[in-house]
Amino acid sequence: MSTSAAPWTDVPSTIGDVCCPGTDCELLAKDRAEDLALVFKALADPTRVRLLQYLAEAESGTACACHLPAALEISQPTLSFHMRKLHDAGLVDRDKRGRWVHYTVRPESLQRVRGFLDLQVDTATSRCC
Repeated sequence: MSTSAAPWTDVPSTIGDVCCPGTDCELLAKDRAEDLALVFKALADPTRVRLLQYLAEAESGTACACHLPAALEISQPTLSFHMRKLHDAGLVDRDKRGRWVHYTVRPESLQRVRGFLDLQVDTATSRCC
């Protein structure tokens, strides 16, 4: 049996240490955080990122599902799966025209994400911690 001191006894005392002051801003509302997380999950797949970019830059502002599988080299069921994720995240609208669905990017959804990503980060060189 070892008689050495317990490992936690080697940790220096924190008595008298000063912690950085907390921030005075509020946390992001839970429902807004969940909404943004859903969007980021949808954008976590490279195929969906490519789809969103393709739709955003479409000349007519919309793209027919009939053209997308060939452009992305994916099957129609795979396209449907990915488009559903983008739609459920609120990034695209869909409009059924006859036998095909046309997809359009929702600019306000991109603005929401852009607004979040444009967080102001304190870049002060003298950080507390």
